[in-house]
Amino acid sequence: MGQRRRYTEEYRRDAASLVLDTGQTIRAVAQQLDLGEQLLGSWVKKERIRRTSTDTGQPSPEETAAEIARLRKEVADLKAENEFLGKASAFFAAKQQHRNGSS
Repeated sequence: MGQRRRYTEEYRRDAASLVLDTGQTIRAVAQQLDLGEQLLGSWVKKERIRRTSTDTGQPSPEETAAEIARLRKEVADLKAENEFLGKASAFFAAKQQHRNGSS
């Protein structure tokens, strides 16, 4: 069995644009580009969604997912920092209390 071919995002968009912009069928474009119809069909679907979200001024689903992942990581980092600062402040408060009690 042969190796799986990988396609760049630009190639996928260009192939899908052939269907969307020229009015050719998915089958015809898939044959021209030596692609599977289902594969090209999924690219066309994604490109339609991307274009619709761009037209409405909303981020694409991929951009939304990437933003959610980034924000989740940021929240986790901030929680860790907050926990550390809480422990540090408790440590220094105890140290200060020890100094005041020893005087």
